[in-house]
Amino acid sequence: MTEFPKNFLWGGATAANQLEGGYKEDGRGLSIADALPGGKERFQIVQSPEFDWTIDESKYKYPNHVGIDYYHRFKEDIKLFSEMGFKCYRFSIAWSRIFPNGDETEPNEKGLEFYDRVIDECLKYNIEPVITISHYELPLNLAKNYGGWKNKKLITFFERFAKVVLTRYYKKVKYWMTFNEINSAAHFPVMGQGLVPSNGANDKKNVFQAWHNQFVSSAKAVKIGHELDPNLQIGCMILYATTYSYDANPVNQLATLQQNQDFNFFCGDVQVRGQYPSYTKRLLAEYGLKLSDLDRTDEELELIKKYPVDYIGFSYYMSSAVETTKKDNDTVSGNLLGGVKNPFLKASDWGWQIDPTGLRIALNQLYDRYQKPLFIVENGLGAIDKPDDNHYVEDDYRIDYLKQHIQAMAGAIDDGVDLMGYTPWGCIDLVSASTGEMSKRYGFIYVDLDDDGNGNMDRYKKKSFYWYQKVIESNGQEL
Repeated sequence: MTEFPKNFLWGGATAANQLEGGYKEDGRGLSIADALPGGKERFQIVQSPEFDWTIDESKYKYPNHVGIDYYHRFKEDIKLFSEMGFKCYRFSIAWSRIFPNGDETEPNEKGLEFYDRVIDECLKYNIEPVITISHYELPLNLAKNYGGWKNKKLITFFERFAKVVLTRYYKKVKYWMTFNEINSAAHFPVMGQGLVPSNGANDKKNVFQAWHNQFVSSAKAVKIGHELDPNLQIGCMILYATTYSYDANPVNQLATLQQNQDFNFFCGDVQVRGQYPSYTKRLLAEYGLKLSDLDRTDEELELIKKYPVDYIGFSYYMSSAVETTKKDNDTVSGNLLGGVKNPFLKASDWGWQIDPTGLRIALNQLYDRYQKPLFIVENGLGAIDKPDDNHYVEDDYRIDYLKQHIQAMAGAIDDGVDLMGYTPWGCIDLVSASTGEMSKRYGFIYVDLDDDGNGNMDRYKKKSFYWYQKVIESNGQEL
């Protein structure tokens, strides 16, 4: 078996809005995640023209309000992560805990103190914090009253937020990421950009403007971080779905190339290479747009060029197939993406196609393109777990999934890829981002909570907990 680097960052990943709860405690303001109703119809609801970010508890349940009560139980959870042997823990800072409305000039000290305690608890166990500055949790006020990320005023608000958290924590936190799955807005801009149909999501100009504003904001965060400490590692984070042509038809091959550019590479090209790629002209033209339609200044473009990210963080759950010549192929869904069903792959309980080899391909494609360190910061299997009477889950299906993906990582390291670490998603069960369910579980730790909010939220180790413990202890040698 391939030797993983001695300093390889084994760990796990979560996001504040999906596990913290305490959504009104200690001065926290509302975030866009708080306005997302729970259940499989979540995406359909927010895509309706009537959706205006109103929270209606008489009509919907809002599981993000409670999460898994990590706000009060984080010490217990981080201790469990330590038992597994985590070298790092990726989590996010809830923007609305620090700036409740997003547009204040002074931060909420109690919010900062909470993350002081979380970071110190990690360091107590020699766990490196890996912090995502913005992970699908824009302050609700910035979506409702400013129109989300299409508004350039958000650059100033984000810069203030980033400066506060980087200055507060940089001596304790080495690894950072700016925007989670920034490219997901290509398909669904509500989470990453705060855009829904009622405030402009259906106009692609708004999506591209929002991206530009985020590119500028990301560069500002890199500038702030490197001025505090040149050794800080500040990365981007993209959703990567390895893309195949369904067949050898040149039309499909071209469509595959373009889908790779448009989805997998565009946001990375700007943030890593420091400039808009040449194919931007073609990409914008597909929506009747041109670069001059976007509000971009020379100063902003220079900033993007001068402050690229240090590494590429990415999520990998599935691959996709491209077929543009027929209309009768079976389709699949998953992680905001649709596509043609690949007959060579099996799928998860939620229809996400499982493709470990695609991860090795993704690692090679990204490293060949950027020649910067890579960090797999999300990967995992959302599945229905059935605990026994003692709350023990025999999740061999999850172990098998993760084992195959770790083997793919080892193959990529053999290929010469510089891979920093691996933080499987939802290392403890949490609220699903795509469906707002608890029943879609990813964790090594079972949380006693169902989709209706029933349960005492106690934590129980699954079979995969002990398996991953051995993986980390052996540095990937014992799978």
